[in-house]
Amino acid sequence: MVRSTRHAKYELYYHIVFVPKHRRSHLTGKTKERLESIFAEMCEDKGLELAESEVMPDHVHLFIGSPPKNAPSLIVNWVKGISARKYNQRYDDRVKWTRSYYVGTAGSASKGAVEQYIAEQEGEGA
Repeated sequence: MVRSTRHAKYELYYHIVFVPKHRRSHLTGKTKERLESIFAEMCEDKGLELAESEVMPDHVHLFIGSPPKNAPSLIVNWVKGISARKYNQRYDDRVKWTRSYYVGTAGSASKGAVEQYIAEQEGEGA
């Protein structure tokens, strides 16, 4: 879905993957449910769209929509930092994330569609 700010229209999504410290396979059961809830809460608080989330036993996949003002690294810092802090304040078992992560971008426009859009703008004096 195309969203808007005062000066931009965008459809920008990030696929984010990260792992717990020492890649321990403990993100199951109650821990998994709690993390999914915290990720949804954090995205709502930050004005992000949590399109999909999957908490696997040893890693997390999130698909998050964001306005272009938020850098991918900022979103990852929010997700990992806020989720660990909230989880560790609320529950006795601890969650720690590694510093590494994967992020990829996604949207509805293909490379060809972008090239066509740019070519069409040349004559309009944008």
